[in-house]
Amino acid sequence: MRTKLVAGNWKMNGNLASNQALLEAVIPALAPLKRANYAVCVPFPYLAQAQHTLRGSNVALGTQDVCQFDGGAYTGGVSAAMLVDFGCRYVIVGHSERRSAFGESDEVVAFKFAAAIKHRLTPILCVGETLAERESGLTEAVVARQLDAVVKRCSLAALGQCVIAYEPVWAIGTGRTATPQQAQAVHATIRARVAAADRRLADELVILYGGSVKAANAAQLFAMPDVDGGLIGGASLAADEFIAICRAAVGAEEIVRA
Repeated sequence: MRTKLVAGNWKMNGNLASNQALLEAVIPALAPLKRANYAVCVPFPYLAQAQHTLRGSNVALGTQDVCQFDGGAYTGGVSAAMLVDFGCRYVIVGHSERRSAFGESDEVVAFKFAAAIKHRLTPILCVGETLAERESGLTEAVVARQLDAVVKRCSLAALGQCVIAYEPVWAIGTGRTATPQQAQAVHATIRARVAAADRRLADELVILYGGSVKAANAAQLFAMPDVDGGLIGGASLAADEFIAICRAAVGAEEIVRA
């Protein structure tokens, strides 16, 4: 049985005061929710604050990017070893905003994935298509290409050390959300692609949905059989919304158990 995961992606938001208020609201609310996993992926400057505040809680620490290089003359880079120093468990790699705004190719994403698993971080590997690609019937091909780049660099077995997040680019920050059935279809395709080579790995693979997930739609999305939680953007910055989404993950888990 896969355990649901809800991970908040704060993106380039926050300050010391608002971060503290958010975490101090979220931590006690999630403490009793034992049947799912939770994380927040914070901007680099706030890792120390988040590490300190989250200590002893059931909310894991993550961040939103990692340098593909281990160290050296790479101005502005943050290595996987540095993230480990701050107690990070998760790191997002290949988010569509990194691919589009910063020009990260599938190959660069694969190198970042490799750097993360080398240092025993859990990559949250983002895959997904643009609206033009969906309307052209290319969703499956795009997602396959993005997955295959990582498998080519790191091996199929490496997927067993990651979380995959399906994030349709057309639904990120737009207010548009894939229907539960649309999300399920792509999640099932991802799992089937992995299962063609390794059924056990596919059965254990946690696949999140990301793309304008809110308290109002989380329960319906998480009830889908191949949707194992969410990578939450804007809603993770509002304590009440994020807590409600996490509760929806526990509720979905109860439905599955029943």
